[in-house]
Amino acid sequence: MIGRIVLFAVLNFGALAVGGRFTAAGVGSPWYDGLEKAPWTPPGWVFGAAWTLVMLGFTWFMAAVTGTGSDRRAWWAAYAVAWVLNVAWNPLFFTAHRTGWALVDIAALLGLIGAMAWHGRSAPGGAVLGAVPYLVWLTVATSLNAYIVIANR
Repeated sequence: MIGRIVLFAVLNFGALAVGGRFTAAGVGSPWYDGLEKAPWTPPGWVFGAAWTLVMLGFTWFMAAVTGTGSDRRAWWAAYAVAWVLNVAWNPLFFTAHRTGWALVDIAALLGLIGAMAWHGRSAPGGAVLGAVPYLVWLTVATSLNAYIVIANR
């Protein structure tokens, strides 16, 4: 289990690092500053804190679900898709300024993480609780992205 925790921590925080390379310049850009944002948009520091909590929980969840059962390949396939969707949002939104496509991406990620949590609800040690912060944060992030798409037509 410790080996899987380390592996998923590296993969999850690696995804944040890759995505962050596309985000950093975008957050302070005139394009982003000029967008009408949702009134419930949190201050910038919340994003880093939230993603840290999300990835810690998701590390625990993935370490638990990939260590049991005969469906390990399915878990890894779902994880790979989730990893790509997570990383892809940043360049779609901040680099390409494709807010609509970014919304499609994050909605797909929310659906996939929801399906993964549902499928892993009986994982040992209540590990499904590790997916809850991800679901909550993706719900908030999806609403923020949707607001930008609608308000900035």
